[in-house]
Amino acid sequence: MRLCARLRGALRPRLAAASFTGMTSPLPLRPVLAALTLSALALAGCSQPAPPADNAKVAGGEPVATRAVMIGTEGPTLPACSSISRVKDGGTDVYWAPGETRAVKAKLAGGTPVSLCEAADNDAWFGIVFAAPGTDKDMCGIGRSVASAREYQGPCRWGWIRGGTVRLGA
Repeated sequence: MRLCARLRGALRPRLAAASFTGMTSPLPLRPVLAALTLSALALAGCSQPAPPADNAKVAGGEPVATRAVMIGTEGPTLPACSSISRVKDGGTDVYWAPGETRAVKAKLAGGTPVSLCEAADNDAWFGIVFAAPGTDKDMCGIGRSVASAREYQGPCRWGWIRGGTVRLGA
């Protein structure tokens, strides 16, 4: 303890003198401008890029639009989703909303079973519920009726496919 106190006592006057030498003149302008420029560049690196011109989905970003699939639209006496169908050969893309063609939510292979729950735009789009690979489709809970129409909230996946990409009732 005593050694530290002695060192501090001996160094204080020297540090104080060193810190005040050269303080009589103002700082040179060039280093100050360089520091400001570096600060501005650092802040510019933190800003987010401008959105794409056509509002297309940025890779890894959120979808452009989302519209949940409604179940129970046929009434409380029928199953929540009207038919079990299969994706036609060649497969299909699943989208976040009807009419959305840029943000693909999932890809389904030909022959994949899907439940048609809702139709939109004169059957141009179907709202579907489908099981994730390796998941039992009976776990989706859409085979039983629901008291009133509501958004599907899981546990299976949901989305929108173009009309004509499934074999109805297959």
